[in-house]
Amino acid sequence: MEHRQLKYFLKAQELLSFTEAAQQLHISQSTLSQQIKQLETELNTPLFNRIGRQITLTEAGTLFTDYAKQAVKKAEDGLQMIRDLNNLHIGTVTVGVAYSLKNFFTKALIQFAAKFPQINLKVVYDSSLGLFDRLDQFELDFSLAFHEGVDVPHFAYQELFSSPMVVVANKQSKIAKKKLLSLDEICELPLVIATRGYSSSHIISKTFTRHGLDPKFSIEVNDIPTVLDLVKTGKWYSIVVQTSVIDKDLVTIPIDEKTLVRNTNIISLKEAYETKAIKEFKKILIDLKHED
Repeated sequence: MEHRQLKYFLKAQELLSFTEAAQQLHISQSTLSQQIKQLETELNTPLFNRIGRQITLTEAGTLFTDYAKQAVKKAEDGLQMIRDLNNLHIGTVTVGVAYSLKNFFTKALIQFAAKFPQINLKVVYDSSLGLFDRLDQFELDFSLAFHEGVDVPHFAYQELFSSPMVVVANKQSKIAKKKLLSLDEICELPLVIATRGYSSSHIISKTFTRHGLDPKFSIEVNDIPTVLDLVKTGKWYSIVVQTSVIDKDLVTIPIDEKTLVRNTNIISLKEAYETKAIKEFKKILIDLKHED
């Protein structure tokens, strides 16, 4: 079983087209088909159903996909390790970032890019739950996300800091000068909340339910910037992580509930090889935490 065969298979299963896969791999379709056929012969089972020009994964192909991804990732890790041993400052760092941590992360991004301009950077913004899925699929080198509760066995966690959840309001609103808000007071406000994949919304819901309260969520949006734009109109309020708010037209008000806190972690795969660039990026994040 060859490394290139696995790469050919993964591209074909991604696109479900031998023609498109061959084009993206810059090889002929006959070469691609031949290599995948050899792989199927070695495995003694078909990986694709071939119906005319269409292909679909067989059950074996679906099961084999994860193992192929791991094998290719391990091989690429080994190559990068050799490059690092030779002090080759090249490569790409792919980081996943929770939307609410964008402001904190941008500071680290600027520092890293200035210090290592030769390193290619890819940044993916998603909800924390979405980032965990991407990390599981080897799409990220590490993620900066919120985490509470049960650890995933194959993830490594490095806690950076905790940030309270706060009520965010237009600075001209009737509650803008309040020093503290109770859960009961929040229930009287028209609220907009970020949902669908945002673990913060689950924590908020559980907290109010535990106290037997039912807040008025007038609008649900799966986008933090949109939530904040709605709050800026002065017609709505929201509950967000404090790190997500830096707008001068908005104010944040603490909530009288100690459990509404999010823990920021650097999360990576335990067995994945870390390049010097990845380690340096993590160090910048840790140092920045101390500065803040």
